This record gives sequence, C-alpha cells and structure tokens, in this order.
Amino acid sequence: MKTKEKTKKQIIIFLAVAYLLPFILGIFMGFGYSKGASLSIFPNAQMYYPAAGVMLAALITRKGDALLPRRFFIGFILLTAALVVAAIGSVLSSSTIWAIMSQWLMIGGSLVLWILYFIEGSARRKAYGMKGSKWKLTFLMSLLFLALYILRLAVSYGISGQIGYFADIFKNPTAWIVMATFIPSFYLSFSAFFGEEYGWRYYLQPLLQKKFGMRKGVILLGLIWGFWHLPLNFFYYTSPSMGIISVASQLITCVTLGVFFAYAYMKTNNIWVVVIAHYLNNNMALVATGTFSAEVISNQTITWNDVVFLLIVNSLLFLGFLASKVFRDCKNRIPTMDERADAAAAEAANSVQ
Repeated sequence: MKTKEKTKKQIIIFLAVAYLLPFILGIFMGFGYSKGASLSIFPNAQMYYPAAGVMLAALITRKGDALLPRRFFIGFILLTAALVVAAIGSVLSSSTIWAIMSQWLMIGGSLVLWILYFIEGSARRKAYGMKGSKWKLTFLMSLLFLALYILRLAVSYGISGQIGYFADIFKNPTAWIVMATFIPSFYLSFSAFFGEEYGWRYYLQPLLQKKFGMRKGVILLGLIWGFWHLPLNFFYYTSPSMGIISVASQLITCVTLGVFFAYAYMKTNNIWVVVIAHYLNNNMALVATGTFSAEVISNQTITWNDVVFLLIVNSLLFLGFLASKVFRDCKNRIPTMDERADAAAAEAANSVQ
C-alpha cells in the first residue's frame, strides 16, 4: 500500500472511531437525557475513542509490522468496546449494574493494559510512541502545568472577590488527601487519559502540523478536539438550553490547553507528559470547587461572562507558549505514526545486518 493511500485509510478509520462514534452515541445520550437517566458512563467511554481509532487504523494498515504492539492495541480496543456497551446499556436499562461495571472495567482494564504494555517490550513501545523519555523534564512540565492551573484558579476566585474561599480550599486537609490519592489513582485510571492523548497528540498533532504548519496545526487540533466534546456539552456538562455556551467554553479550553499540551509534548517527545497533564486538569476540578466530588463536572451553569473571562485568562496563561522556540522550527515536529514506526523498523533491520 502506498504511503498516501495508507495515510488516507488511517485517517478515515481514525475519524470513524474517534469522531463519528461520539456523535452516534450522542443519540443515546439525548434519549437518556430525555428520560432522566444517568449519563456518567458516556464521558468516560468517550475518552477511549481517539486511541482506539489510532490502534484500529494501525492494526489494519500496518499489520505486517513486526514492531506493532498488537496485544496492547487489541486489549485497548476490547476495553473500549466494553465501555460502549456499558454506556448504551445504562440508558436502555435503569439498573445500576452498568455504572458499577464501567468503573470495574476502567480499573481492571487499566491494570491489564499495564501488564500488556510491559509485555510488548521497549522496542514496540518506542516504535509506536508509547515509551517515555526525558523524565526529569516531563516531571517539570507536569509541575508547570499544575502551577498554571492553580494560578488560573486563584485569579478566578480573586476577580470574583472570593480569594478567601480559594485559600480555605487549600487549608482544608481533605484537599491534600484528595491530591495525595492522585498518584495511585493515576495507575488505576490512566487508560482513559491515554485514550485521548494517544489520539490527539501522538497521532493527529503531527499530521496537522505537517500539513498546516507548527502553530496553525495545533490551533486546528484544538478546534477539532473542542467540537469532539459537543454531545457532552449539550447533555452532560450542561443542558441543551445552555449547550452553545458550553461549546464556546469548550473550544476556548481545548485550543488554549492544546497549545500547552503541544508545547510539552514537543519538548519531551514523551506522550506521558500530556497524559499526566490531562489527568491533572480533570482531577483538579474536584479540588477547585472545594466540593471534592466528580459531580461538579456535570450539570454546570455557564454564562457568557464566564466564557469571556475564560478566554482572557486562558489566553494569557497558555497562548504565549506559541511564541516559544519549539514552535519556530519544523524540525521540532513530532514524527507521525508512520514516520516513527518506519524509522524503528529500519533501525531494527540495520541492527540485524
């Protein structure tokens, strides 16, 4: 199969799983919303679709590659399929068994995937962008993101005249206990965050930067990532009546955070830096409100004033990274999946000779 044909086929498969599937499932979300069913499984399941799309595309178009991590990929796709079934089942049946099942699937699936991850070996992990690198810099980038997150939170409370409440959150021992659980919890739920970032940053970012340029490619990725959340914006994060405002807020968040994620990924060439940052972003929301409950993510009330504020603060905190050196030279672009895998295959062949 020629390179262009292979890439085109990969993109079609990726978009069908990563992008079309959420909107098909959005029909079930709308049905569930109309009958007052819990939709909590849908956002969790949706996080798996981007990576599942990449992995299915690789299994189909690169099936002759000896370095393809087949066991990990197949395990991930099967876990994704099981979560899709659980999500649909949760709106077709009022039984709580689906919610319980989804939690056990995510935890058990993550543990099994860790085993498969290490079984695949270093060469296969490296060939398909799953092997970590520059861990010291990765750690510093994760801390930088956490610092920016807390700064954004402080500014939000400060402008609203609630800086005292912000201080009270971090005076509360529960906040520190919750944050301490982030470390063990990451290993039990990493698959969801890996699910998004392996699709967006590992697969799609290099393709878009190669086609549209270092900066435009990342901005476009942020818009694609933002619109991908649309069913959740209308039926989970808020309500249909507030969906447009939620989408606007989502686009700002994804474009601005996407700039930092792209920066951190290109600086480290380590997919785990964005998996960790994404994990911190989602889980710090439990601490940010002082409620320490995942329920704060759903049924939010958002105003256009909130959207304007988000645009200003996030732009100031994150868009400046576009001016960094890493975005100025195309040589800093992360290799595409095919470029990385082909280079690994060539290196392996040369080592045998």
